[in-house]
Amino acid sequence: MKTLQKKLFVASAAFLFSGLLLAQEKTTQAFWVHEDRVKPSMVMEYEKASKELTDHCKAQNIQGVSWISTQTDDFRYLYVTPIDSLADISKASKKFNSLSDKIGEEVFDNLFDELDKCCNALGDYVLVLDHSLSYMPDGMTQTPEGQDYRRFFYLHTTPSGMSKMKEGMKAVKNMFKEKGSKVHYRVYRSAFGNMGSFYMVAVAAKDGVAYEQRSAENDELLGPEAQAVFGKVMKYVTKMEEISGKMRPDFAYSPK
Repeated sequence: MKTLQKKLFVASAAFLFSGLLLAQEKTTQAFWVHEDRVKPSMVMEYEKASKELTDHCKAQNIQGVSWISTQTDDFRYLYVTPIDSLADISKASKKFNSLSDKIGEEVFDNLFDELDKCCNALGDYVLVLDHSLSYMPDGMTQTPEGQDYRRFFYLHTTPSGMSKMKEGMKAVKNMFKEKGSKVHYRVYRSAFGNMGSFYMVAVAAKDGVAYEQRSAENDELLGPEAQAVFGKVMKYVTKMEEISGKMRPDFAYSPK
């Protein structure tokens, strides 16, 4: 959560782009994502510091900022905050920095020093959730109850391939809808701060076993004709990444 500090690059950049709205359409929602790439040998120390920081926010009831948290199996920790514009990043950072006044600058800075020493790299970017491409028949939510396991699919493409891939993803959603698939998913697209162009598909499940079982059942439900539909997406994929993870509600924060 380095970006919440006073020397945050993204917060500074937000002033320059404050007029840029990222969620004007009703079918989209932008999210500010802070990502910490943690050294495998430092996971315990990192989690201790992150939990302490979250607990301080809860104890002081810091207003104007909230996030959900995800941990991936390749030792990345993601802190996800909804925004309506890039200016919201600056506003949230200012609200968060008020924690320094409440717990003392020395304690505040020491916490971030502890987090920093645990990371190989860290950064910030924006992802946009696209409701029109997501298949969530029971209602849109990032945190389905009882389903903290996650499987993420990153579908990389070229800038010119984004619109073509979008059409293919619409066809996939229509197929899932027509077949009444039990595999629900959310689709995000790359935005500000990302190098490269991609869509990210997030699938929730109770655990890894439940995910694999439901996936196998879904393959049977969709049948062999699904290959042609998925092919409308895959023909524009330049690289694909499949990453497992889980939600970390103990690192999430929302003011009272």
